[in-house]
Amino acid sequence: MPESIEQLPLFPLNTVLFPGSRLALRVFEPRYLDMVTDALKRERPFGIALIRQGAEVGEPAEPFDVGTLAHIINWDMPEQGILQIEVQGGHRFRVERRSLRDRLVLADAALLPGEPATPLPDDLQDLGIFLAEICREFGPAVLGDRAHLDDAGWVGMRLAQLLPIDNRDKQELLELQDPLARLDRLREILRHPPV
Repeated sequence: MPESIEQLPLFPLNTVLFPGSRLALRVFEPRYLDMVTDALKRERPFGIALIRQGAEVGEPAEPFDVGTLAHIINWDMPEQGILQIEVQGGHRFRVERRSLRDRLVLADAALLPGEPATPLPDDLQDLGIFLAEICREFGPAVLGDRAHLDDAGWVGMRLAQLLPIDNRDKQELLELQDPLARLDRLREILRHPPV
């Protein structure tokens, strides 16, 4: 995997994609249809980044600088002009430069290092147990085929994706480089949810 990607097409959304998580998208705007079609043809990912300012539809939105590579794993065209795709999150990236081409945001981006496997410490086992309960209820359709409930990074990324918390909090969790710091922050969010 290269350390940087030039001219990475970005899909600014009102959601945060985490590495290893799956996300279903309905694509209908011509610029994004072209982007997804090109990604399918070239077997390359595009970037998903949370919108900092603007909207999903219309004028190009300003995304946050940290996002996640989106690899297309399934697609369907139920009707002309509408693509339904499912993506899986890959590496996180940080935007170094942005440009616009045909109302599509392009980024020169540096890939962030993957997190090493980190055992889930005893004092955070309650979060692993909580996620195990979610796994039993929702199964592989949401979490993938294999659960890694003993890995702090995996547990933190899955909880951050699944919990109904504010997108700005999710963005903060995505940007954290330390899996244990992410779990500590998740515990704090769960103990003091916004009113």
